[in-house]
Parts: sequence; C-alpha cells; structure tokens
Amino acid sequence: MPELLSIVLFIASVAIYSYKAGRNRWWFFANLFVLGLFVVINLTQYASNYFTGDGINDAVLYTLTNSLIGAGVSKYILPGVGIIAALAGVFALLSWILRRRWHRPHHFGYSLLALLLALGSVDASPAFHQLAELVKSQTRDGDPDFAMYYKEPGKKIKKPTLNLVYIYGESLERTYFNNNAFPDLTPELGALKNQGLDFSHTGQLPGTDYTIAGIVASQCGIPLFAPFEGNSASSMSSFFPQNICLGDILKNSGYENYFVQGANLRFAGKDVFLKSHGFDHLYGSQELETRVSDPQYRNDWGFYDDTVLDEVWRKFEELSKAGKRFSLFALTVDTHHPDGFISRSCERRRYEFDGKVNQSFSAVTCSQEHIAALVEKIKASPWFKNTVIVVSSDHLAMNNSAWKYLNEQERSNLFFIIRGDRQEQKTIAEKRNAMDNGATVLDILGGDNFIGLGRSSLSGTSLSQVFLNLKEKVTGWKPEIIHLWKFPKKIDAFTIDSEKKTISFSGSQFRLPLLLRISDSRIEPLPESEYSAPLRYQLADFAPRDNFVWIDNCYKIARLWKPELALSTDLCVAQGQTGGEQKVERVDHAQWQGKVAIKNSVIDAGRYKRNVTLLKTADNDIRYKADSFVFNVAGAPENVLQFSGISRPESWGRWSNANLAPQVKIEYRDPLPAKFDLIITAKAFGPNADKPVKVRVGDSEQLLTLGHNVTTTTLHFNNPGQSNLLILEPPTPQLTNEGNITGHAPRKLGIGMVDIKIVKTAG
Repeated sequence: MPELLSIVLFIASVAIYSYKAGRNRWWFFANLFVLGLFVVINLTQYASNYFTGDGINDAVLYTLTNSLIGAGVSKYILPGVGIIAALAGVFALLSWILRRRWHRPHHFGYSLLALLLALGSVDASPAFHQLAELVKSQTRDGDPDFAMYYKEPGKKIKKPTLNLVYIYGESLERTYFNNNAFPDLTPELGALKNQGLDFSHTGQLPGTDYTIAGIVASQCGIPLFAPFEGNSASSMSSFFPQNICLGDILKNSGYENYFVQGANLRFAGKDVFLKSHGFDHLYGSQELETRVSDPQYRNDWGFYDDTVLDEVWRKFEELSKAGKRFSLFALTVDTHHPDGFISRSCERRRYEFDGKVNQSFSAVTCSQEHIAALVEKIKASPWFKNTVIVVSSDHLAMNNSAWKYLNEQERSNLFFIIRGDRQEQKTIAEKRNAMDNGATVLDILGGDNFIGLGRSSLSGTSLSQVFLNLKEKVTGWKPEIIHLWKFPKKIDAFTIDSEKKTISFSGSQFRLPLLLRISDSRIEPLPESEYSAPLRYQLADFAPRDNFVWIDNCYKIARLWKPELALSTDLCVAQGQTGGEQKVERVDHAQWQGKVAIKNSVIDAGRYKRNVTLLKTADNDIRYKADSFVFNVAGAPENVLQFSGISRPESWGRWSNANLAPQVKIEYRDPLPAKFDLIITAKAFGPNADKPVKVRVGDSEQLLTLGHNVTTTTLHFNNPGQSNLLILEPPTPQLTNEGNITGHAPRKLGIGMVDIKIVKTAG
C-alpha cells in the first residue's frame, strides 16, 4: 500500500506541475530534483534487490563502501547498463514533461503543491524508509543489555590435539539438501552430512547475510555492522581490532592458519579481516596463479571449485605429513548468484527442475560433488583421526535462478561436523544461528563454548532460543557492535610505519595513503582505492576552512607546498586548510612520530582557488623542475609539452603501453639541440628483450637494445632540423596483466623507462 501511495503522489506531482505551474527555472529544478530523487532511490532498491532479494540492506552498503576488487561483474553488466539507460531516459522524459507548459505564466501555488506532493512521494516510498532506517540504526542509542550477552572467550586452547578443515560453501544453504523438494540434487554431500553432527535449524540474522559477514559471524560471534561514514571500515588496516575470534585463538594455541579461495582476497576486505585475526597464510586468485596447473581456467570471480579444492587437498597432505598443528579454511565460489558456474571436471553438470535445466541448481549439484570428494579423501587419509571437518554455507542463497523455489521451503543455513577422533551421527534440531558456529567448533577443539554472541550448540544455549525475535535484538545492538571497531573520534599524536604503510592513532590503525578531514567532534577518513578518486581530488572538494591531514607519496603533495620534495617517492605528511596555511613534513624514519598542529590561519580565497586548481590537475599535465624525465612520479619535467604511449607511474618507473599509443612520443616545448646525447635508463618486457628498439628524433634514428634488467645507455643524435619530438618504438609489445591493478584491463607492455635525459654536446 505505501508503494502504491508513493507512485500516486509522484504522478500527481508531475501532472500538476506540467499542466498548472508554468514557467519558472527555480521551481522547475526543485521539482525535478525531488522527483529525480524518488526515481533514483527506487531504482537503487530495485538494483539492490536484484543482488540481495532484500532491497537496500547492510550488505549493499558494506560492499559499496569497501573494496570491490575482484568482483565478478560480467553477469551484471547488461542489467547495470539497462538501469543506467532507464535512469537517463526517465530524467529526460521528466524534464520534457515538466516543461510542456512553459509558455504559461508561473503560478506559485501550483508549484508549491507539486513540490509538496513530490516530497510526499519520496517520504511514502518503502525504499526511502529502508534507507532511513539504515542511517538511524547507525546513530541511535543501543540496547544496554549487550554487555550481558557478549562474552569474550579465553585466548588459548589448553591442550589442542585436533586439526581443523573448515569449508564454506558459497550460498550452499541447507534447503538445497531437502531431497523431497529437490530430489537427487546433493546426493554425495548429503550422504556425508547424514554421517556426522547435522545442525538442522541454523537461521540467518541481519549482518550475517553475505560472504564476509557470514565469515565474521562464524568466527567472531558477532554480525558484521560497520561504520560507513567516509568509508571508515575500508580504510582501517584492522577489522574489529580488539575482538578475540576463532582464528586468534587457534594461532595462540599453536595452529598455523590457512585460508584458500578462488576469488580475489581483497574483495570486501576479506584479506584485512583474516590478517587481523590469526591467518598468516592466505591464497586467493592472485596467489594461486603460480600454483595451479592451468592459470587460464577460471570464471568471473576467480578459479573454479575443482581447482581450489584440489589445492586444499594438497595443502592438507603437505601439512599433515609435516606433523603441523593447523587449521585449513576454504571458500567455494561456483554457486555464487545469479546462476553460478559449472566446473569442467564435474560428472553432475546439469539439473532439471520444473521441466527445464536450472543453472543455479546445476551449479549446486556440481559444487557439492567437489566438496564431497575432498571430504572423502580426507576421511580415507591416515590423518583423518586427528581432524575435524566442518562444512557450512556462508549465508543463505541470494537472488539466483533457484530463488523462487527456495522461498517455497523453510530455509536454513548448512552446518555439519564430521569428527575423525570419534564417530558421532546425530541431527541437532535446536534453534541456532551462524554466530554459534565458531563457538561450537571451539568447544570440540577443547576451548571455551562461547565466542561473542555465539554459543556452542553442543554444551550451551543459543541466543536464538533465549530471544523470541533475535533479529530485532541484533538490530538493536548495532551501535554497540559498531563501537567494537574502536573507531577514533580525535587525533593528536600519530605514528606512521613507513614499511607497513600504516598510520596509528587513538588506538586504531589505518592503511596508507589516507586523507583525514578533522573537526572538533569527528574524524572522517578518506582512503584511496581502485574505485575512488585520488586523494588530491577528494581534498579539492574540502571547504576552505576544513582541517586536513594528508599522508601520501611526497611527489603528490610537495609540488603544491614543498617543491624541493616534488620528485621524492618517500611518504610525506601535509596538514592545514586548503584556504589557509599548510605544513609538509617528510617521513624519514621507519617509525615516524607526528602531531596534529593545524593553525586557524586567515582564509585567502585566491590561495584556495590556486590550491584547488593544482589539486585537480590531471596526472599527465603535472610539471616539475628537473633536468630529466623521471618516470616513477606523475607528470613530466617543465620542458616537456606533452607525451603519449606511457602507462601510470610505478615504484621503479613506467612501462610503455601500446594500448594507449603504438609508440612512446615525448614532445618538448623547444627544439632539441642540434647535437645531443640521449641518456636512457630502461629495461625491456618479456620478448622485447635483446631486440632493437627504434629511437627517432627528426630524420635521425638509433637502435637501442635492452635486457630484462635496468641498464643505462647513451645514444648520440644529430638534429639539424631542430625537431622537438622524441619517438621510441618497442619491437613487440605484449598483452599482459603483469604489474597491473586488479580489475583493470590488461596492458600491452614493451619497455620500462626509469629516466630519460637530454644532454647538449659540442659540434
């Protein structure tokens, strides 16, 4: 009903304004903005629902404010393009309709009525209320009884004897194992489930309903609720830094902790969480590339499940033979929504339902076959007697092609345990939730029977049984859970670790580079990632009086306020106001101590405008004072007019990139000398090594031969025609992901340039 009311109010607003309001630019834009807001929030809800099946929730906000590296987006490109096209079309249509009667004189009353109706349509929209509730849940006072139920476990297991293999099945909920609803869908893994401890009533709670949240809930006993202001969670170099989680306890007890998955570890900050809580050995898509037999065999997200689980088995064998005490966690991906992936080695490659092949069900029946095969191999090994095997879903399946059939059943998460030290076959039907998983495993391994809000289902009572509606209770605890991040409210002194690239203050640690907006009541951290604007562009949007601390490479900062460091790749700290005074210091120790000392200086409008202009200068348009082209910093020396065919700066220099231009061209402002030496420090990529690189200035051409290592070569040129153009032509540029930023298109590399210098000679 609210949705219908919001649509009626929207249509009424459009009709009244277009037929009665008349011509007025201010009222037109005001109504267009509010009506456009209605369209945007409802399209956002529609798009979010496509992924989650639950509209705009914590999963959407967390994912969008964290790292999206490695996301398998190809299946979402067409829907995404469709939504953008629809949005553009709706705005164009709205603009046209609202201006239909602009020949009529303006009427204040009808304009106001149309605006009020538009505001009413937004307020009545369920999408708006969903967003508003998410914002309120971050700021409202929490439930004071949280401390009564949050329990911190002991840091060690006294006498550990069992190793642990813990397999997270992506979206592999227990509902798929209902043989009456889905006959013969999971025969292999279903049979194994029935041989162990099967926890049949594992519910899903808010903040546990997507992969990283499900992992956090199962290991730390808390939902994943994160502070979203300024992407603060994504900028932190630790994850719930003071919580004791299962990985911490295992590490403290002498376990070597491993985590293996086919997707990129950086997606959603999974690497940060695992490193923060006891995992020293992580393998994702990048790490597995050099270990797997066929690096090209992969899906949208990374390596297929057969590849990943084969690697898990090899690691299990290796660690067991070495007599190590270990935990080995794995996460599958082939059952990821919207419809999954089918490994090439599967015997069960298709599953028909409702008279046709269903891709999601097919992915499930394929993936469970691989998980079952791994479990059977471990069971048949001589090391099984010292091993506990856990198989669980990370969360309930999201909106996939089996979604409507799943929703016809009573849904629950998968969680079962097979013990090698003793046979236990039992179905445990008591109500529980994913937060209980880690506590149950810890109990079996000889530790406490609680972690956070989780309780062992073998010797404790789940909070799902204590509270009639634990979902509401958990949502009420959100402020207390967010407080567990220990997010700082002020910064005075700070420490920079130049080797680890982190900054620490007020008990928290953040990754560098970082920009901080500082006020009396809050600190807003603005990280730089592959999907956010560079920090200098973000700083350009600060108000003239906004206080900032900016930690980054010196060459990015110093060209504005300390030119003598404009070619330094060290870290620098800048602080001040963009419209006032700024101070820049170079970080010259491995552990560098700093203090925030921002003066309330007089704001100068001209200074602010100059700073904003410099901050927004495109990388290739930056110019610095130097007698050579230094390639490991952005821009070029002042005597260079423009250049092309050169990739982004890296720590050592820059590659030529034939995807940008087939040749490297450097155009100087003035003609090059009649006679000069070209001194070039460079190397070659792959097959370009030991092959001649053509180097031309005007009609003069020289050949340059480079190896795989950096060398310096001097070429002698005559330039009677006074050409100002230097051209380098790599012989065989190669398409590769070498040194690339994950998620970016492959580059076509030829030569790697460190430095080019022009030296005039006598003649």
